Amino acid sequence: MPHPIHIGVGGWSYDPWAESFYPPALPKARQLEYAGQHLTGIEINSTYYGGQKPESFARWAAAVPDGFKFTVKASRYATNRQVLAEGAPSVKKFLGQGITRLEDRLGPILWQFMPTKKFDADDFAAFLKLLPPRQDGAALRHAVEVRHESFACDAFIKLCRDHGVAIVEAWHNTYPLIAEATANFAYLRLQQSREDEAAGYSTAELKDWAKKAKAIANDRDVFLFFISGAKLRNPAAAQALIALLG
Repeated sequence: MPHPIHIGVGGWSYDPWAESFYPPALPKARQLEYAGQHLTGIEINSTYYGGQKPESFARWAAAVPDGFKFTVKASRYATNRQVLAEGAPSVKKFLGQGITRLEDRLGPILWQFMPTKKFDADDFAAFLKLLPPRQDGAALRHAVEVRHESFACDAFIKLCRDHGVAIVEAWHNTYPLIAEATANFAYLRLQQSREDEAAGYSTAELKDWAKKAKAIANDRDVFLFFISGAKLRNPAAAQALIALLG
């Protein structure tokens, strides 16, 4: 059987979506519930900037249907540092804030690095060792998004494969694209939506993405998010791709 494909956007609270995605007069308190009915995944971005309460994660999990997955962007205090190996306290604090209250709605954790962060094999190996396979008894899956061209090398790919950590396929104008299977799931971030397309991308482009997602799902779970670009269009892009996948 094919693996599941989860498709969504980054966050769910964005004022312009009140007119382009959410029904008129829908209270903000019900936006996540609505998004959960029309998407199959959401990347939580607020956790990148600061901690959240355990009760918030539990409330978010309760707002979405069975089968829906949240991915969680890790704290910038763990990744935006000169020496990654020194980030153990930040990693521990992030993982211990209550993300496992998402329960079966918890998808991968995204560890995102600045475009200026260069690949250092020893330091990055030390960082990957900080990422535990479990938290509070729950299994964790980790993905890394790197944005400097120095990471486009065999040594980095091997490190991630050895640790079972996914490399994000970052479809962006300037970030390196590293499309390598290094974990039991794939994490794609599509960052090139356009304002002049009602669904952010042309029908032909979305059909190509549907074909690619299906191919990956033969071997791995798929998490695919429409991020940045023409952010206004991203929910429409996600819904169009979900429809193409049936």
